Amino acid sequence: MALSALDSINEPEEIVWQGRFITTKRRGTWEYVSRSRGIGAAVILAVHQGAVVLVEQFRVPLGRNCLELPAGLIGDETSGEPPELAAARELEEETGFRAGRIESLGEYYSSPGMVSECFHLMRAHDLERVHAGGGVEGENIIVHVVPLTDLDAFIASKRAEGCGMDVKLLMLLGARMLG
Repeated sequence: MALSALDSINEPEEIVWQGRFITTKRRGTWEYVSRSRGIGAAVILAVHQGAVVLVEQFRVPLGRNCLELPAGLIGDETSGEPPELAAARELEEETGFRAGRIESLGEYYSSPGMVSECFHLMRAHDLERVHAGGGVEGENIIVHVVPLTDLDAFIASKRAEGCGMDVKLLMLLGARMLG
């Protein structure tokens, strides 16, 4: 008889494989992935003068570009890094926008059936453009500043180009999708 998800929680957690950034695990019959070394992620909602700041970059697991909210790892270089500090650093690095203030909007799980990773959703306030963005060497991030009134059409055009869509974009479209 197969174990249910609830039965699996009583089983010991087994590490199947571990790399620098991810760990595959098994608990009973349940297989899942977590971040290694307790690393988390910060996802940044940045709206500037009626436009949302988005990033587009090639994602190896998808084999194509993906449209996303700016984001980055917390504590990948510095253990104990506060989520607000990581969010401010990643926003400026990826987009060229510096936030005057970062507000936490809570922790969320992107795919809790197979990934234990949570991300901290952060809202960036009082934005100032200090450089063009683009990320660190090799990231080749394209920055898009999209008027909220044009967001549906922009996403549709990127999808038509073959660009993948990060699920977190749904928070920008959610209310309109319910109507």
